Amino acid sequence: MALVRVVCCSRSLLRESSKAAFCAISHPVWTEGCVGAKRHLLSEDVIKLQDFQQRKLAVAHLVTGSNGNYIEFFRQKLQRSELVLRDELKLLLHLCQSAEDMVIARDAMFRYHSENHNLAHGDFKFGPVFMRLCYELGLEDFAAATLKDTKLKGFFNDPTSFNIAIDMLFTKGQYEAALEVLGAMRSQGVPFNKDTLTLAFGTCYKLNNKESYKICSSLIDDVQSKGHFMPRHAYCFAVALALRQNDIENAQALYLQIMSTDSRLCQNLRVAILAMAGGVSEALSVLSAAIVPTGPSFVRRPEFSQELVDLLRLRCEGQPSTENLEGVVTRLVQTDQLTQETLDDMLCRTPTGKRRPVIEERKTSRRTLRLLQSSLLTE
Repeated sequence: MALVRVVCCSRSLLRESSKAAFCAISHPVWTEGCVGAKRHLLSEDVIKLQDFQQRKLAVAHLVTGSNGNYIEFFRQKLQRSELVLRDELKLLLHLCQSAEDMVIARDAMFRYHSENHNLAHGDFKFGPVFMRLCYELGLEDFAAATLKDTKLKGFFNDPTSFNIAIDMLFTKGQYEAALEVLGAMRSQGVPFNKDTLTLAFGTCYKLNNKESYKICSSLIDDVQSKGHFMPRHAYCFAVALALRQNDIENAQALYLQIMSTDSRLCQNLRVAILAMAGGVSEALSVLSAAIVPTGPSFVRRPEFSQELVDLLRLRCEGQPSTENLEGVVTRLVQTDQLTQETLDDMLCRTPTGKRRPVIEERKTSRRTLRLLQSSLLTE
């Protein structure tokens, strides 16, 4: 078999294993100069970087034999214009350790795609594996350029590949580049899923300009017209962007479309909307109703950002409601329900993902009692 042949001629490779505010508060709107929080918007369930790195280590242990280096072997194979087989490409993608190796991998994908663009790749998806390699090596620009390359159109036919690249760019603050990848995703006919929508609205929120606000509105209209599901996190980004653009009416309308508003982020956004709309009394009522007397530590209590308190103080300045506000703030401090986290911190928090099943995947064969290796090169 081709995989056995290439394994025999290769050796195992060496293994390598702002916080920032939502916005400074100004009167009467959030300011423009907000620095992006350097955090991911995708959970480990989607990125699967740890699982991928474990597979790489396992494959490196298995790939032993002759004195040849597999990456160099593949470079020569490409120079000789030899056929690139599916299992060979899978193995190559699990052995890359540097940016130079990634160039070889990309060239191999070009060759493979040109030879097999009319054939299905089976259950295995090359795109997410390549993007996880880029994630591991910090090659976000290389990932974006590869996704946009017209020679590979149809090779990355899954939303996960694009989502991982957008998340990389978002984390590095390259929001314009992230929008370009979204555009490439749309032009290539790859459907948006819930993670894509969250990333898209998060990117528009970070850009915070008229163009990104227009894109945000168009996306909402498109999703709603098609009857697709809109994630709560995406709605929250849209609400926050509307507030930053001082479009209070739209922020209120978007907030009302959120199905469940019991999360900490939604409650903070509600107070922000009320404060910016001039509803100081209503905002104080929300804060007062959320105060929970001190009790057991395992009892979850709503938390509100100090940033909102500062905004309410500006709104109450010189008014009788100032005394009421300070009383509410004192009670929030006493019950430990006031946090220094900003709305931006809450919006850009990395999701925890799904819980792993209690029963772990079986790793040995019941018949031979040997280690199962068939899943090492799966996505």
